[in-house]
Amino acid sequence: MTTSLIFDMDGTLFQTNKILEPALEATFEKLRMKKLWHDKTPIDQYREIMGVPLPVVWETLCPQHTLEVHNNTNQWFLDELIQQITKGNGALYEGVEETLAQLSKTYPLYIASNGQIPYLQAIVEQFRLNRFIHGFYSIDVIPSGNKSELVHLVKSENGIAEGFVIGDRSSDIKAALDNNLTSIGVRFDFAQETELNKANYVIDNFKEILTIV
Repeated sequence: MTTSLIFDMDGTLFQTNKILEPALEATFEKLRMKKLWHDKTPIDQYREIMGVPLPVVWETLCPQHTLEVHNNTNQWFLDELIQQITKGNGALYEGVEETLAQLSKTYPLYIASNGQIPYLQAIVEQFRLNRFIHGFYSIDVIPSGNKSELVHLVKSENGIAEGFVIGDRSSDIKAALDNNLTSIGVRFDFAQETELNKANYVIDNFKEILTIV
């Protein structure tokens, strides 16, 4: 049993905003070509729900579409995101690499993300995060798509007695509470104050984690 840190990926470690718009635009352009979409790309609506599992994204953005169209759209979007990452268009937040390097000397580090496995693998490989991270967990392995259950899996599989969940959305804060862990909210691109106000700590710079743990 040991103290550990469990990180969200999008909007916490990785600046998803750098690749989100071009990937989403390309995806909706495919929908337009297939006569399945006739309006502008709903980028602002997506920013509001950023961090939810992708099936929920398409249910929200394209409620009129069938499950088959949702599945196809999800695959197109996933492919576009990975292309953006491998082209080097994404980035970690300032201070992430140095902070993870420092923390990994003392604590086991994990990632629990609502991102799909191929997407997470692309980020991990692009930024060589396996230098610091002990385990990577995707919401793909949780049928319910519940972040609290994903963090519980991380905790149980790795004998975590105490530790921290670091993220930018309410699902991260709730996952910490539900698993008797301490929450650190990050006030980055997609964070909302109404969600962060329930966190045990809130930071504006990633390096501030070193002063908390």
